[in-house]
Amino acid sequence: MSGSELKQRLVAFLAADVAGYSRLMAADERATVASLDTSRAAFRSQIEANQGRVIDMAGDSVLAVFETATGAVLAALAVQQELNASDGAVSEDRRMSFRIGVHMGDVIEKAYGTVYGDGVNIAARLDF
Repeated sequence: MSGSELKQRLVAFLAADVAGYSRLMAADERATVASLDTSRAAFRSQIEANQGRVIDMAGDSVLAVFETATGAVLAALAVQQELNASDGAVSEDRRMSFRIGVHMGDVIEKAYGTVYGDGVNIAARLDF
């Protein structure tokens, strides 16, 4: 791979995952997957509305990058507000709560958009 296929730049990260995901899946897989799909739609919408880009949504996680820290924080707050507003009809033991970390750091970005770097790892750990 040539150096021209790699780009290094400063970005803001948003990393999120579901607290208690294994417990939710053990209790009701279908309902958990349906709730995860709904939540991911909210994440995607708010990330894009705040000039971010979803990098990955593997398992119960979300990873996005933003050109500004403000965009990442605004997206995180908007997602939490949107998801909390829809939680009223769900019993507390079935609620899907996301831990969200925001961090800013350098990444190496491949031409097709995947990002690598210590900042990605830090953001993922901040959500715990």
